[in-house]
Amino acid sequence: MNIVLSTLNAKYIHTNLAIRYLKSYALPEYNSVLAEYTIKDPTMNIVSDLYQKTPDIVGFSLYIWNVEETIKVIRMLKKVKPDVKIIAGGPEVTYDYDFWLERVPEIDVIVIGEGERTFKQLLDAYAGTADLSTVQGIAYRKDNQQKFTAPGPKLDLRELPSPFRFDEDIAELGKRVTYIETSRGCPFSCQFCLSSIEVGVRYFNRDAIKDDIRYLMANGAKTIKFVDRTFNISRSYAMEMFQFLIDEHVPGTVFQFEITGDIMRPEVIHFLNDNAPAGLFRFEIGVQSTNDLTNELVQRRQNFEKLSRTVTMVKEGGKIDQHLDLIAGLPEEDYASFRNTFNEVFAMRPEELQLGFLKLLRGTGLRIQAEQYGYTFVDQAPYEIFSNNVLSFDDIIRIKHTEDVLEKYWNDNRLPRTVEYLVSEVFETPFDFFQQFGTYWETKGWSRIGHQLEDLFTRLNDFLEKDGQADMTVTQSLMKLDYLAHHKFQPRKVWWQDDMPADELVAIEQQLLNDPTILGEGFASYSLTARNIRKQTFITPIAVNPEDAEIGIVEKASGYLVTVFKHGEQPTFLFFNQTVAIS
Repeated sequence: MNIVLSTLNAKYIHTNLAIRYLKSYALPEYNSVLAEYTIKDPTMNIVSDLYQKTPDIVGFSLYIWNVEETIKVIRMLKKVKPDVKIIAGGPEVTYDYDFWLERVPEIDVIVIGEGERTFKQLLDAYAGTADLSTVQGIAYRKDNQQKFTAPGPKLDLRELPSPFRFDEDIAELGKRVTYIETSRGCPFSCQFCLSSIEVGVRYFNRDAIKDDIRYLMANGAKTIKFVDRTFNISRSYAMEMFQFLIDEHVPGTVFQFEITGDIMRPEVIHFLNDNAPAGLFRFEIGVQSTNDLTNELVQRRQNFEKLSRTVTMVKEGGKIDQHLDLIAGLPEEDYASFRNTFNEVFAMRPEELQLGFLKLLRGTGLRIQAEQYGYTFVDQAPYEIFSNNVLSFDDIIRIKHTEDVLEKYWNDNRLPRTVEYLVSEVFETPFDFFQQFGTYWETKGWSRIGHQLEDLFTRLNDFLEKDGQADMTVTQSLMKLDYLAHHKFQPRKVWWQDDMPADELVAIEQQLLNDPTILGEGFASYSLTARNIRKQTFITPIAVNPEDAEIGIVEKASGYLVTVFKHGEQPTFLFFNQTVAIS
């Protein structure tokens, strides 16, 4: 039998762990070909490629981000190759499998839940060594009737073979994200999450996981992301893995974890701050909401005070970037409450703050309770909500406006000095800045067109001038610093209008050449001459001291910004505030 295991990833850099577990579990009796695509690939191209592999069986891994596109592939593939057997699995079809059999008759079998053993049993059935009715945990049709079999016992994860030892994956390890799991299940019961449905946490073999990580690093993996729902649920286990990764990591490899912030013990953070190399680890922390009633309704136990302590301690350590998540649209969290949630979380200044919107996933408690909370939502994946009893669609749109500029102006770290000043000194709250700017951004149609670096500055400048709250001399000075900080060589053009008369620039340059120690011994050590001073410096008026701006102090201080560019290094900012004699 020719067996193909396929999926449509959200992006090329992603890899699918599930189909690799299926492939490894089916060996050595059955060898499968892996075929990964993206949701952006043309359907015809995908179908053509699959067809040319002459498969007898194709298994698809389905999720909310790819199910609709995958259905198109399945229907086309079945038309051009009617005899191919289509097996569908994954979280999107595990629940309401009767609905999926009815909606997509081209699917021959749906795997319910954990798929490794079930998939191999299916292959036995298609090979003629077993009957389909004996396969554990499937939904299928027989004599135009839907049939279902009960799932078997949970797998012993300690005995699963490695999903990483395939030669065809080696060439891509350095180019894509490698996903790894050391446990399955979640100890919590959050009603918006599928992970809460599986009771308890099961662990893989620790030594085998370590061997896999060694193998991945030795073969060039650069980003390894742990998909455990709560990596730090066991403190001793997390500490053992952190120590292992610190001891044996290969320089250039980064490890990402989903952790629960309020159960992270201070001594663990102290250990990481003292021992982890900077940039080795990255934490993703799901905050979702700081509204106590909302958290109670979704059965999410969370101590925000302890979570804040964790985030603050990690940030103060300066070793680990943190990505915090929020969900808009949870029960009883209206617009004002979400604004408060956003501001409380943003106050911790995470390196990234991800703003998401509630999706009523099949199988979750909130989907079952949708009517109770007045939810209206899209009836196709990803099932995002329109509104509920306390949040209108107008409110959702306003919050969505926040999402785009939050990503561009905070998460991408393009204007850190400027944004910090605006959210701290100008707008009433951080949320108000992002929301109001986001709405302006949308009305201008900027969300539908691309942008260069300078566009981010000119568009913010346009908004602030129209808004009228900010001191533009201060704001534009900070924007100059942020813009020049992105250049390792003198920029050929800048986003602002030329603000230096030629004779004024010449006078400043001459003064610096006559006495370079005016800007300190460091500047003097550059030994600039009349021939190269203009090539290696950029001088512009500024209304703040760049040294103060670096530590968040913004006070008016009239002078000139002297930016020095040296051999492709990060630019050096100096403040020149002496009187200039113009001849």
